[in-house]
Amino acid sequence: MASTEYAPDTDNPTDTDNPTDTGDTARPVSFLPSRIDRAVIAVVRVGVGLLWLQNLGWKTPPNFGKGDPPGGLYLSTTYAVSHEVLHPYALLVNQVVLPNFTFFAWMVLLVEASLGAFLTFGLATRFWALVGMAQTVVIMLSVLNAPNEWIWSYLLMVLVHAALFATAAGRYAGLDGVLRPACLPSQSWLPRLLVRVS
Repeated sequence: MASTEYAPDTDNPTDTDNPTDTGDTARPVSFLPSRIDRAVIAVVRVGVGLLWLQNLGWKTPPNFGKGDPPGGLYLSTTYAVSHEVLHPYALLVNQVVLPNFTFFAWMVLLVEASLGAFLTFGLATRFWALVGMAQTVVIMLSVLNAPNEWIWSYLLMVLVHAALFATAAGRYAGLDGVLRPACLPSQSWLPRLLVRVS
C-alpha cells in the first residue's frame, strides 16, 4: 500500500473533494493526510521501538539468567515447556532451543535490539513490523500459560505491529520518509529493497 495518493492540485493538499477544482496537475497527498494522524502514528512507532529497547534490560548476557536459580530470559524460555501453550513448540524449545540456549539468547537479544532501533528511527519499518509480530507470537507461545500473564498484552502487541505495517509508519517522522523518495526512481537493488521494506 503506497503512502501517497494523487489528488487534484488545490490550495489544501489534503482536500481531495474540492468540486471547484479543474486543474490538470496533481501533487502527492499523504496516506495519512492529517498532521495529527501522522504525529500519532510516529509517536506509536517510537513508543513501540522504545518498548523493545527497554525490554532488553532483563536479557542480560552472558548467561541470560541461566543458573541456579534460573531467571530472566532462561526462565521465561523454560515456561514454553513447563507451561505449554502449543505442544510442537514446546518440543522444539525442549529439544533444540534449551540445549543451545546461549546461541538462541544472543539471537533474541540481537533481534529485539534491532527491532527497537529500526522502529525508533523509522527505517525499514514495514519489515520490522512483521518481525515484531513474529517475535510477539514466539514470546506468546513461550509464556502465555505462565502465572500472571494476560493474553491481551500479546494480542495488542501483534495488533500495534500490524498497524505500523499497514500505515507504513516509518514514512512519518522516520528515515523511511526521508530515504524513500530518493530510492523510488533508482534501479539499484539496495534502494529498491529499501522501498519494498519501508
